[in-house]
Amino acid sequence: MEKPHPLTQVGKAVSLVIICALILVPILVVFSTSLASPAEVTENGGWVLFPTEPTLQAYQDILSGGTITRSLAVSVGITVVGTAVSLFGTITLAYVLSREHFSLRKPLLLMVLFTFLFPPGMLPGYLVVKGLGLLDSYWALILPVAINVFNLVIMRGFFQGLPQELYDAARIDGAGELTVLLRIVLPLSKAVIAVIGLFYAVGYWNSFFSAILYLNDSSKWPLQAVLQTVVTKGANLGGNTTDALSDSGAVAAPQTYQMATVVVAVIPILIIYPFIQKYFTKGVLTGAIKS
Repeated sequence: MEKPHPLTQVGKAVSLVIICALILVPILVVFSTSLASPAEVTENGGWVLFPTEPTLQAYQDILSGGTITRSLAVSVGITVVGTAVSLFGTITLAYVLSREHFSLRKPLLLMVLFTFLFPPGMLPGYLVVKGLGLLDSYWALILPVAINVFNLVIMRGFFQGLPQELYDAARIDGAGELTVLLRIVLPLSKAVIAVIGLFYAVGYWNSFFSAILYLNDSSKWPLQAVLQTVVTKGANLGGNTTDALSDSGAVAAPQTYQMATVVVAVIPILIIYPFIQKYFTKGVLTGAIKS
């Protein structure tokens, strides 16, 4: 193989450094600003790259039992319950759609794919949620998005890729469909379940628009909805940041509390992602290819 020209190697190295800087510098600025003292943030015009006197005061204020703490608990609850509901629905439906002998497999699959090609709009979705009496309920944030068709197709493809001999052997031993699913399919599908679970968890964790749309009581909002209010309205209107954090006692340096809230919202996903990343190739790519 011909060795690349030195200038090409230098160009690639410079490009990678620039790309890394574009990604890491904003993250560093957000994290550093959340650790800076109010006086230093004000002195530097709202942004600090290297705080001279790092402090965790902003984190102590927002996690001391006020609005942010309450919304963080709501986000954790919605993410855990929503991910469990979504995985249950996706696994069971994907297994049914992967069975060749299921007579309604094709019509049911076409119905599912139809919703993928022609998703309902915001107004029909709102009317359905209202008609079901789910307004101001946390189930309004979970049930309408419980099964994602993209994730369903990946999981169905993974199930179809399992050796047919395993199914035949289990049936010869007298196993029913539920036993096959629980004792044969699921233990062999840990990779795709982990990845799809991560997709659902990230979706629920980052969801904010549905909360604003379906939850009239702002005290029920998850963290991302509160964060959207704090960052956007707080940045534009200034004093509203103090109102949004009034329960926590945060009254100074709104930019510090905004960045601390952003860090609190990002850290859980950053912690989970490395543990799931090793399953991506085996889970998603295998399921996609087989489908």
